[in-house]
Amino acid sequence: MPFDLGPGTGAALAIALFGAAFVRGYSGFGFSAIFIAFAALITNPLTLIPVVFACEMLMTLFQARGIRGHVDWRRVIALLIGAAVVLPASVWFILSLGEETVRVTVSLIVLIMSLILLTGWTLPAIRARGHVGVGMVSGLCNSAGIGGLPVAAFMTAQPITAPTFRATMIVYLTGLDLITMPLLWAGGLVTWETAIAAAMAFPILGLGVWLGGRQFLAASPSTFRRFAVMLLLGLSALGLTRAMTGI
Repeated sequence: MPFDLGPGTGAALAIALFGAAFVRGYSGFGFSAIFIAFAALITNPLTLIPVVFACEMLMTLFQARGIRGHVDWRRVIALLIGAAVVLPASVWFILSLGEETVRVTVSLIVLIMSLILLTGWTLPAIRARGHVGVGMVSGLCNSAGIGGLPVAAFMTAQPITAPTFRATMIVYLTGLDLITMPLLWAGGLVTWETAIAAAMAFPILGLGVWLGGRQFLAASPSTFRRFAVMLLLGLSALGLTRAMTGI
């Protein structure tokens, strides 16, 4: 197994991968946050962050055909500009931290962003400068593998149709990961084990995204999005408990 994972740990991560892929197929976001939050409970999440980014890009291949015509490219470009500004410093900061600190950081960010998503507040339409600022926050969070949550929080609070929300999140996260991966490679986190793990994940991702996409067409995305946020809250609380008690 890559990264010296045991059979039990590998099986648990595979189940989490499928569940997170289903959420991504349904809502367009949440994959990285759910998988990294779960991984932090049973192993060091730092080495898995490049794998998660590779998985995000692979899932976009599965979803590309269904999201054409729904992407808000102006939002995507402004968000990516903001993220690109802060990503180099953000990745350096995360790489300088130890395993326990990474676990606490990941869990805290997930918890805070999940609470924001639950508030249900509304915002007027945000201009390009506002999206650049949101992208900067997202870039800071993406070094911990959860850069999509700040963007999802702000987009949830705006009057955006579900297909546009989903498509824009998918394209933005792909662009964000494309920017981040070379930085992680420079930091020594991208190895052959990353490629092996991504290849092993490929069929699980395909099945999860396909089933999630079918569910999106049959039900309201807002309902499942709320379920995903509640799951994130539980995982972040468990992660913080484990880190603070040393369990």
